[in-house]
Amino acid sequence: MTRTCQGGVAEKLVEFRYGFIEHIFTALKYLRMAVQCVSKVELSISCNNLLDKDVGSKSDPLCVLLQSVGEDQWAEVDRTERVKNCQDPDFSTKLHLDYHFEKVQKLKFGIYDIDNKSVDLKDDDFLGGFECTLGQIVSSRKLTRPLQLKAAKPAGKGTITITAEEVKDNRAIVLEMEAKNLDKKDMFGKSDPFLEFFKQEEDGKWQLVYRTEVVKNNLNPSWKKFTVSLHTFCNGDLNKPIKVQCFDYDSDGSHDLIGVFQTNVSEMQKAVHGSPVEIDCIHPDKQKKKKSYKNSGVIRIKNCKLETQYSFLDYVMGGCQINFTVGIDFTGSNGDPRSPDSLHFLSPNGVNQYLSAIWSVGQVVQDYDTDKLFPAFGFGAQVPPDFKVSHEFALNFNPSSPFCQGVQGIVEAYRTALPLVRLYGPTNFSPIINHVARIAAGAAQQTNAAQYFVLLIITDGEITDMDQTRQAIVNSSKLPMSIIIVGVGEADFKAMEVLDGDNGVLKSLSGEPAARDIVQFVPFKQFANAPKEALAQSVLAEVPNQLVSYFKIRNLIPVNPPAPTK
Repeated sequence: MTRTCQGGVAEKLVEFRYGFIEHIFTALKYLRMAVQCVSKVELSISCNNLLDKDVGSKSDPLCVLLQSVGEDQWAEVDRTERVKNCQDPDFSTKLHLDYHFEKVQKLKFGIYDIDNKSVDLKDDDFLGGFECTLGQIVSSRKLTRPLQLKAAKPAGKGTITITAEEVKDNRAIVLEMEAKNLDKKDMFGKSDPFLEFFKQEEDGKWQLVYRTEVVKNNLNPSWKKFTVSLHTFCNGDLNKPIKVQCFDYDSDGSHDLIGVFQTNVSEMQKAVHGSPVEIDCIHPDKQKKKKSYKNSGVIRIKNCKLETQYSFLDYVMGGCQINFTVGIDFTGSNGDPRSPDSLHFLSPNGVNQYLSAIWSVGQVVQDYDTDKLFPAFGFGAQVPPDFKVSHEFALNFNPSSPFCQGVQGIVEAYRTALPLVRLYGPTNFSPIINHVARIAAGAAQQTNAAQYFVLLIITDGEITDMDQTRQAIVNSSKLPMSIIIVGVGEADFKAMEVLDGDNGVLKSLSGEPAARDIVQFVPFKQFANAPKEALAQSVLAEVPNQLVSYFKIRNLIPVNPPAPTK
């Protein structure tokens, strides 16, 4: 396996590669290595003979990939799409993760029957799982194993097949497709067409690489423009055979074939705006039966282009600075800091949940900021000297320069401020979100990907300005900014979960949707007994994709982009 190596820069690679995967102290052991090498791996998933949990129809399976973070704690890495009404799914969405030869990476694959729109899998039927290491998959390249409901209990005859490939190409193919005069397949209406794209493997078999959306009741459909990694699509080989199948969608999963054709990326690239490539869509059985048969419609490639896909590392290693700001909840609901029952009470060793969250997240993020100067604010307290309530006071009481030197500086400012302020209320998030957003808006005027902002809010969860906060988040979603919320204590955090867009697009009170999902909420209590790096890994897991999505929307490349793929 070819691996991307950078000799003589082990410390930098620890900063870049391990910052979002392991706590900094765990990562330091890799500084002993003169060279640090990392490979990216893409996993293709298919299943057979899954359990049928639905009454009157087949299951609607999805595959989720979890990775061990130690001590029986698992973090989600990726998940596939849901395939409706299918007991033998071939998932088109690939699972991606980093492969470290020097580490044992324990993985868990879970297959669920999805019957709702929630991303939470707790209320979905479990169809079976499989545990192994990434090393086992990579060494086998293709692995087929039985699914289990629990140890020594098979999930019927269900199996999972995992195929691994190394990702070496950072290009993507962008396609716009339409069709003309497709065959009518439905008795009481027109066809509901969709396309499936397959690449040919070395053994001659075809592997699904992409599936379009269904266009309802239309014999001249135009599908949405889509982007697929060139590695996923054709292994970077522009002449590799690509098979395209056009189906008429049926809700029971028994889709009818309209036609099929073969091509390759080199041929598809001949399509440009105003000059499409047209290919006959052929149904093999009809072609055999009728000498006069011409086609079952024409597929038109309206436009095809290759573009570079920049990763989080491309932006960070290319010069993007991640600016870290902290907001700490000093409202009365936290309890008197002098009482052991208070969330702000400092234990005999000088820590509490607020400090633990600051240390865990801050020590990872600080490695991406060169000056290590972090603005730190409190909210919801009466502040000296006049003890007026403030929802945005500098933790060091210097509003003209609220910066703290490194994470240690934030900790020291917090410990100094705690006995000087009076915990009060209410709990308003919007002022501090708007504060960071104003700075991010200035950075958004730049024409390069040089700045990104991460706001960490630590709170006991009893938010009072929900409408204003929703509007502030929707506004911030258009800016180079992410918001991490860590909930401490035992409060009901349902209000916080509304802000996290995982269960649907967050909207302002006026109905304006967020441009991107920029909020990640995590309750601290879930990590009370977990390894110290687990909290940071969970709360920071979405930041890389959030950063990349913003710069991609803005069409901004890294300040110093990597050399193009040859």
